Amino acid sequence: MPSDLLQRPERAAPADPGTAPKRRTRVFALAEARWAAAALVLFLIALPLQLTGAPAWAWGPLYAAAYVTGGWEPARAGLMALREKTLDVDLLMIVAAIGAASIGQVMDGALLIVIFATSGALEALATARTQDAVRGLLDLAPTTATRLADDGSEESVATGDLVVGDMILVRPGERVGADGRVLEGASEVDQATITGEPLPVAKEAGDEVFAGTLNGTGALRIKVERNASDSVIARIVAMVEEASETKAPTQLFIEKVEQRYSLGMVFATLAVFLIPLAFGGDLTGSLLRAMTFMIVASPCAVVLATMPPLLSAIANAGRHGVLVKSAVVMERLGQVDAVALDKTGSLTEGTPRVTDIRPLDGSGLDEDTLLALAAAAEHPSEHPLARAVVDAARTRGLTIADMRDFTSTPGVGVTAVVDGHTVAVGAPARLIDGNDDTASVRAAEVAAELEDGGRTAVLVLRDGAPVGVLGIADRLRPDAAATVAALTTLTGSTPMLVTGDNPRAATRLAAEVGITGDDVHAGLLPQDKVEAVRRLEAQGRKVLVIGDGVNDAPALAAAHTGIAMGRAGSDLALETADAVIVRDELAAIPTVVNLSRAARRLVVQNLVIAGVFISGLVIWDLVGHLPLPLGVLGHEGSTVIVGLNGLRLLRDAAWNRAAQDVR
Repeated sequence: MPSDLLQRPERAAPADPGTAPKRRTRVFALAEARWAAAALVLFLIALPLQLTGAPAWAWGPLYAAAYVTGGWEPARAGLMALREKTLDVDLLMIVAAIGAASIGQVMDGALLIVIFATSGALEALATARTQDAVRGLLDLAPTTATRLADDGSEESVATGDLVVGDMILVRPGERVGADGRVLEGASEVDQATITGEPLPVAKEAGDEVFAGTLNGTGALRIKVERNASDSVIARIVAMVEEASETKAPTQLFIEKVEQRYSLGMVFATLAVFLIPLAFGGDLTGSLLRAMTFMIVASPCAVVLATMPPLLSAIANAGRHGVLVKSAVVMERLGQVDAVALDKTGSLTEGTPRVTDIRPLDGSGLDEDTLLALAAAAEHPSEHPLARAVVDAARTRGLTIADMRDFTSTPGVGVTAVVDGHTVAVGAPARLIDGNDDTASVRAAEVAAELEDGGRTAVLVLRDGAPVGVLGIADRLRPDAAATVAALTTLTGSTPMLVTGDNPRAATRLAAEVGITGDDVHAGLLPQDKVEAVRRLEAQGRKVLVIGDGVNDAPALAAAHTGIAMGRAGSDLALETADAVIVRDELAAIPTVVNLSRAARRLVVQNLVIAGVFISGLVIWDLVGHLPLPLGVLGHEGSTVIVGLNGLRLLRDAAWNRAAQDVR
């Protein structure tokens, strides 16, 4: 192969190479959102007109329009379900709304319609955004690749046309077009999208590479080993879609008895209407009694018994930096009894930092001088390790000297002339290269010691002689250990660490936060993380997965509940997850789980209150003669009581109490 193929000028990397171009469905591109918005606007116009005493002809048509715009889709869905011999609460609410309007309670019925239409629109939007993120993931893989013929000539082809055995060329700054193995060349490849590793990985002949990962400063000749449809990134997309489709539909607590309640109410209303008629009762009186029964027995209070505590908890969590996507998610958070944590970007900050500065004896350098020397040589480099060294020097307020004659060798390191000395900074194994002098042996020992501790070792040479070693590692979040301890207390079991990073680094970090032994799972690909989650679920556990990257998305989708770290999280992880920690405060996770449990307790309280009111009013209507105004008052009164009870979780005290209880 001609050598010039591996020596083309570098291409600039994309401005944000780790993120796929965003595909965002606009809210009002969804028909459900447009109808719900129309119903809400009509209701908000009609309500003040009614309350201020305007004539019925002014607000009546507006309410009627709200019924139609917000109710026709739930009504259609309910009728379609009815054709399948299923009676759902949506249809029941439409009937209850129409029944309320028929006896003069037009505003109550319109409010029910607006609530249900808005709920449907939010569900449709969440589904569309998740699909956007999944489709956007495919943009990480390039659409074309440079294929090499047997005679060394180049041809640009669609990546979908590549087959196993093809040879492709990946130049600096390009994304790898297919899963394969390096045949020639050396470079560092950022494969965080696949494995979650925080640092680019050195690649040379014989190493595996993945489609969609970003090549660094070297050129690579790669043999394709998987078709595009079988690539790791394609399998991530497939796993997310499969998990989203096969994940059992989640229902709120009250919805679990939806069918029985709905059928029972329909039959009971018909009985209340028809039985008196059969015994010669008055038609108008029977209809009035039946409508009163439908109003007092309608599940408005029961629905509000469930929603206000959960929605209040969502609002409270939102104020404290936790975005919970729905009431269903808030309910599910309180059910988790096992936790699986990603490492990079979740337990750690996801950014490499200099952790150790080790001048060698006899070098004549102290820590600051060694760091400043390395930073001067690394200053022009865009490599993440180089940026970590330069940032550390700036943090210490060190002066970074001017340099000249800078060169960078992929997989080895950089070389530059600083203050008249030739300084090299890079991989110890490559820079020492078999030297057995005392300084080189000592440098190798220090590097091995740092690597055994989970750091990445960087050797510094001055005029060919080792003068020191730097240790670089991803930094643990300050609240990581406390969060792991709190989650252990809440669930009764130690969280499991699932990471694509190397076992040595994973074990070291896990030990720092209290995760040891069989709970540490390292070197995992995305499908391995899903398998780990499913093994726990097969034991009957409800698993909470915490992650931030594309490689975490399948596990987030497959888990009972998924939480993504928001600040550095990939689009796919943010859309797939059920909740997002916006401020990246790990300590908020056990707090929101505990807040969910408090909301679930309030739901049970409210259901008891609503049940007592409904039972009392229904018995009164059946046994005696319940006046319609009193029935409406009792119905609305119970609704107000359970609503106010649920709103208690809006207070900051509820969040503070939830946080205190897990400490």
